Amino acid sequence: MPIERLSQSLRTVPWLTPGSRSLRTHLLVWLLLPQLVLWAAAAFITYNVAARYANLAIDRNLYQSSQALGRQVKPLGNGLLIDFPRAARDIIESDPDDKVYYMVSSPPGEFILGNHKLPLPPNGATMPPYNDPVFYNATVADQNGTPVSVRIAALYVGWGEDDTPQTMLVQVAKSRASRDALAGQILVDMALPLSGLVLLMSVIVWAGIRAGLAPLARLRDAVVDRAPDNLTPIQLATSPEEVRVLVNALNELLHAVQHSVAGQRRFISDAAHQLRTPLAGLKGQTELALKETDDPALKARLQRVHDSATRSAHLVSQLLTLARAEPESTNSMGRSRFDLRRTVEEATAEMVPRALAAGIDLGMADPGARSPQPVMVDANALLIREAVVNVVDNAIRYAGRGAEVTVRVLAQDQKAIVEVEDSGPGIPPEHHQAVFERFFRATHEGSGCGLGLAIVKEIVERHDGRVELHSRIPRGLRVHIQLRRAT
Repeated sequence: MPIERLSQSLRTVPWLTPGSRSLRTHLLVWLLLPQLVLWAAAAFITYNVAARYANLAIDRNLYQSSQALGRQVKPLGNGLLIDFPRAARDIIESDPDDKVYYMVSSPPGEFILGNHKLPLPPNGATMPPYNDPVFYNATVADQNGTPVSVRIAALYVGWGEDDTPQTMLVQVAKSRASRDALAGQILVDMALPLSGLVLLMSVIVWAGIRAGLAPLARLRDAVVDRAPDNLTPIQLATSPEEVRVLVNALNELLHAVQHSVAGQRRFISDAAHQLRTPLAGLKGQTELALKETDDPALKARLQRVHDSATRSAHLVSQLLTLARAEPESTNSMGRSRFDLRRTVEEATAEMVPRALAAGIDLGMADPGARSPQPVMVDANALLIREAVVNVVDNAIRYAGRGAEVTVRVLAQDQKAIVEVEDSGPGIPPEHHQAVFERFFRATHEGSGCGLGLAIVKEIVERHDGRVELHSRIPRGLRVHIQLRRAT
């Protein structure tokens, strides 16, 4: 089909293919391009129609002038009587802006009367009937020798006796400047309203494309504004069928991802729960065995088994905390309004026995008075508590015996801040970001598993906060947790 071949050829034009351009631009080009083509075709047709009617008007005027001029030359016997006064010449040459040329010849081509020699009609040996005008275009030279394009009306007139017929040719020419001016004026008068209609139609097309693509814009906003952990189906109240198909496909993908994430989380949680009991039993048995044996070699082996069981139990506990910090678990646990200062104090108090056993001086630094003001936040209290415990536990594990660990809670404008400082060896600045990745350890000392700070970051970011590390001078580390205060 010709139309199909034309469509395929247009698709090969680079600026007519979507490429990296927007769908709105692509549709706008394809809808406005036919309008521009139609506008150009309409302008071309309008100009030709205008030129045709201008020619008709000029031809009619030239025909009347040629008839009037022919009447000024009258047969008289075997000769011609030229009755062409000055007034008649002035009438024919009355237009000061458009030069008129005329010529009477008999036989045709033999000059009798006129102000310019004009070329014969392009009819060859065939002569039209008498008094039947012939119109044609030609080029003549004006008084300065400059070529002028003219429109000529030629009228053949018969005279003489029947036995000696003669033919007289009357020619009147007029430059085509008036014809071109008239055609141009008609074109302008037609093109301006047509251009206004095309512009109006373009605005309507643009508005229609914008309205038609509005559902895609709403879908884009619905996807862009969603949190990374939000896997609930996308809801669009009203949308066309094509957009509904896309939304359904996205919802199916979100459902599959949600099912996969939930399965992975359940596996981690179930595995961690199943491991807690045997690990607790293993720790208990090794503790009993350590108390009952006096053999140094066996005691050393049992101690290593006990340490491994302790690390495994800690890893299981961290995995359970990480599973609770996942998006689905965070959403299902909900949030509540509570005093962050009190929660941090309770978590720190519970860690004091462990700090004493490790030779760490753990305490709260109260920047307020004896009765500090509460620092209220809207969050999940259990997860925030887990985050604080993990930070304090890391400080106890890696600060080293004899170090000091200080916990403080601050309120600054709309921010609630928890800081945990220690006087230990700290973490090199180049590792400050890497330690928030899962299973990354900045040191191989201690019994950590590389999940503590990753869990803290996960929990804090789920609450629209942030956590940062800062090196202390001369040594030590400060963990800075920032949350949003409840208003």
